[in-house]
Amino acid sequence: MTATAHEPAELATTCSPEDLPDEELLYDLADLFKVFSDTTRIKILYALMGRELCVADIAAATETSQSAVSHQLRILKQSHLVKFRRDGRNINYSLADDHVYTMLNQGMSHICE
Repeated sequence: MTATAHEPAELATTCSPEDLPDEELLYDLADLFKVFSDTTRIKILYALMGRELCVADIAAATETSQSAVSHQLRILKQSHLVKFRRDGRNINYSLADDHVYTMLNQGMSHICE
């Protein structure tokens, strides 16, 4: 989508990297990055890399209280960064998909350069 000198560029409504996304997509992206602004949430995401854990195991792995883990998991679920699977009375959490793993690795690579 290229604009001429006389025509303004249209705002993108897709996730195409060549165009400026529309305001709603930019807002959603900013909200996604806000979720990564809490170290407890980052610890939880790292704890879940490549495995499923229950709240008690996440709390132990992150040295965080179970109530704090539960609170942060709610935010991570709402942001579609973690998913859960019920196993009888237990609920196990894992990363929602490979994109979450990639975002964490890319972020860590960026700050370690």
